[in-house]
Amino acid sequence: MLRVAVVGSGPSGCYTAQHLVQLDPGARVDVLDRLPCPYGLVRYGVAPDHEKIKSLQGSLRTVLEHERVRFLGAVPVGPDGVPAARLRELYHAVVYCVGAATDRRLGVPGEDLPGSWSATEFVSWYSAHPDAGDAGFLRGARSAVVVGLGNVAVDVTRMLARGAGELRPTDMPHAALTALAASDVTVIHMVGRRGPSQARFTTKELRELGTLPDTAVHVDAAEAALDPAFADPSGLPPPRRRNVEVLRGWTAPPRPDARRLIRLRFFLRPVELLAVDGRVGAVRFERTAPDGRGGVTGTGRFQDVEGQLVLRSVGYRGVPLEGLPFDAATGTVPHLAGRVLRGGAVARGEYVAGWIKRGPTGVIGTNRSCAKETVMSLLQDAPCLTARALPDDPLPALRAEGVNPVPWQGWESIERAESRLGASLGRGVVKLPDWESLLSAARGGDGAAPRP
Repeated sequence: MLRVAVVGSGPSGCYTAQHLVQLDPGARVDVLDRLPCPYGLVRYGVAPDHEKIKSLQGSLRTVLEHERVRFLGAVPVGPDGVPAARLRELYHAVVYCVGAATDRRLGVPGEDLPGSWSATEFVSWYSAHPDAGDAGFLRGARSAVVVGLGNVAVDVTRMLARGAGELRPTDMPHAALTALAASDVTVIHMVGRRGPSQARFTTKELRELGTLPDTAVHVDAAEAALDPAFADPSGLPPPRRRNVEVLRGWTAPPRPDARRLIRLRFFLRPVELLAVDGRVGAVRFERTAPDGRGGVTGTGRFQDVEGQLVLRSVGYRGVPLEGLPFDAATGTVPHLAGRVLRGGAVARGEYVAGWIKRGPTGVIGTNRSCAKETVMSLLQDAPCLTARALPDDPLPALRAEGVNPVPWQGWESIERAESRLGASLGRGVVKLPDWESLLSAARGGDGAAPRP
């Protein structure tokens, strides 16, 4: 009987478990997660107002409730938990599906000023990630600058512009909802160093900005026209052509009665964050221009854009996991069709899937085929892997490492506590936002009185 540990319960981890039990009728899979809650970025990365995408939790749930799959939450792997080498002793194979846990930095002076954050930190806060807490993101902010032109940049821009009435039906933690409702941010600049035809957001997400109540969206036609494809997008691939067509519709002067204004800016590269009264007050950008080879070049002309809140959204990056090799240049674990490579040689019984395997590319569905490739490699290796005898159940050995796993029933207790919390606030389900309340709920406590 093949026994596999999957580290990470996001889409790539769940798809890995699904393929394993579908393709090997005897396989048993333990899905381990550092958090007491499953679903990874589907729970903690998808915007709370994107209910359709969040509904993917239903299909992931089916995987984790399979009779040969066991969810074990609150199990860190590495220096503060179970060593990777110990996992290899307890399972025939270990598949790491740990994603890309940090943001790329801008690498400019002033990036660490108070008021400057990664978009991931902001997303974690309004998504109730237990590591986030309330960092006072919106305190004293009248204008925000979002650096980046991808879907995460669109998400945080939309959250800054949405009103409390629209967010109240979501599962957003109550403290974040209250803070966003009281926000004084009225102008949001979403800025990229390239042109409209090279932006990374998808058209569906882009269009949502134009549907926000009491919010106007504006694109400076002269600025966007630095991109030759803006005037005539007919030669672009369909996704980029649709983006440009939407952006062209926002070049008219913005409605003067709008409560908030979103400005999409192009061909501006951040070079410095400027301090005002000890915190960020503006971003200095250099105007760029197309270089004729698909990139941009600096022009030596600069412009300051006011912003007491700066959110950088220029990409994710994997981080090293103790006990695994790591390619710092790509932010991934070296592999061959999902098999971990150590010094160029296949490391028997160690595998990767998801972003830590291929980098932060693709959509949620991309993880399905990525996971299947890894599982096919693992099953090819299975005859050799299963020749090694294992303990009947690794759970006692995991507990001996000092961890106290939250089982699936513990997660169901968290769900019930979040329903009770929402009911007490006159809302639907409301997420518990901190470790104390999550673990209390998982262990059978109420969990419905989180720290403010």
